[in-house]
Amino acid sequence: MTPRTPAPRSRRERPAKPALTYEGIVATAVRLMEAEGLQRVTMRRLAQELDTGPASLYVYVAGTAELHAAILEERLGAVDLSPAAGVGDDWSGRLVRLLGSYMSVLFEHPSLARSALVARPAGPNYLALVEAVLALLHEGGVPEGQAAWGVDVLLQMATADAAEHASRGQVPDAEAEHGAAMAALSGASAERHPRIAALGDDLFSGAPDQRFDWAFHAVINGIAATPRPAR
Repeated sequence: MTPRTPAPRSRRERPAKPALTYEGIVATAVRLMEAEGLQRVTMRRLAQELDTGPASLYVYVAGTAELHAAILEERLGAVDLSPAAGVGDDWSGRLVRLLGSYMSVLFEHPSLARSALVARPAGPNYLALVEAVLALLHEGGVPEGQAAWGVDVLLQMATADAAEHASRGQVPDAEAEHGAAMAALSGASAERHPRIAALGDDLFSGAPDQRFDWAFHAVINGIAATPRPAR
């Protein structure tokens, strides 16, 4: 018997695709990042995942940079903002814990940490983070003008630190290179580099969390103590 050719299937019989929405696009982009990494989250790859054309996505997202910013905005919802609502005299310690939570979110996705150096989210999660930092600076009596500039410094510092550590974790020879740098400093000539030699091993002393806390407290204290220049 001659096999029969299957009857063509009407498009009306196929399940309808869900309508595109901004929220659905971002949720799919986040899933893609978690599965394949941020570098794979492009407009073309996302359109393929959503079974549509890239042009359809531009109605909701201007491009890959805005898409990555939207992913960052979504992930910022995981930042623990509770230190800003706490009570007690140690407002600066609570601010450091808040910034640490922000960095932990970036640590979960190394590529997102690097993207955060240039991504500019503008959604409610980002605004809540900025508000929480400003609230703690206000609680500490930091003048308004210094707080206005200081919030940017603190978030940039936290982002850069997260990106540096995330990048180091993805470089195969990172530990060896770090060890070589430490050896070079430890073996510096007292004649040619007297200040390095004088400090010696103290250049590497302290646990990472101690150095983290100290660095942020130093910057916070500097913001509080440094007036803005006159216009």
